Amino acid sequence: MTCDEAKLLLSEYWDGSLGEAQELGFEGHLAICDPCRGETERLGEIWKSLALIPGSTKDFEPGPNVRPRFYESLGAFRQGLESAPKRGWRERLAGLWPKQPVFQMAAALAMLLIGLGIGYQIRSANPAPAGTGGTEVAQLRDEVSSMKQMVALSLLQQQSAGERMRGVSYAYQIPSTDTQVLTALLGTVNNDDSVSVRLSAVDALHQFGGSSVMRTAVIQSLRKQTNPLVQVALIDLLVDLKEKEAAPELAGIAKDEKLNEGVRQHAEQAIGKLK
Repeated sequence: MTCDEAKLLLSEYWDGSLGEAQELGFEGHLAICDPCRGETERLGEIWKSLALIPGSTKDFEPGPNVRPRFYESLGAFRQGLESAPKRGWRERLAGLWPKQPVFQMAAALAMLLIGLGIGYQIRSANPAPAGTGGTEVAQLRDEVSSMKQMVALSLLQQQSAGERMRGVSYAYQIPSTDTQVLTALLGTVNNDDSVSVRLSAVDALHQFGGSSVMRTAVIQSLRKQTNPLVQVALIDLLVDLKEKEAAPELAGIAKDEKLNEGVRQHAEQAIGKLK
């Protein structure tokens, strides 16, 4: 098992969804790979923190004092950081905070979710006045969504194909109206060096099916592709979306003798399905 393959299994490993053979292979790789073992341990700490949250963020409302108390605590932390010996604090923080930017954002997301859990406890003990809880929840949910967007976009820019694959996975959690993530996915489909990442990005585009911009971009992308697997995946996407505007482009592909025979046949079959 390679490092990239191991990274693709990180989340499944911690949520216990790996099969027995996969788990044995994963743990065997960790036994001989220090970087992957360290990354697994860091993600495990975040995963354990998420487990402390009492249910989904949709199931509770944090109290109105959560945000002020958070900023009060942050202010106190900054004052302590400034007054304490800088070298000692830096050494302590360096040992606690993840080194990679992606894990820093993931840790921040975990802390935000934990804050929501604390808000639930506060809310239960001190019910907020009618009409204030809904606004607070909406704001915090927006912050969670924004953090997920940041993580997805950051992962899609990583050098490792495994990290970019994880970025595609995060895209499934993003609202279908998010144009930044959509643009990043389209760029991945057209430019990523890894065929596997490009295929995953094509699959992730399904959730943006309501976007006319996405449909047009996918039609234009057909001619840019050189890998038959990606071409077939894009054709299937257009068929799934029932995009009849793609018929002329598909007809051109079906007649282009320079293209792979299987792709040409697939395009011809797609034209029949779209009629």
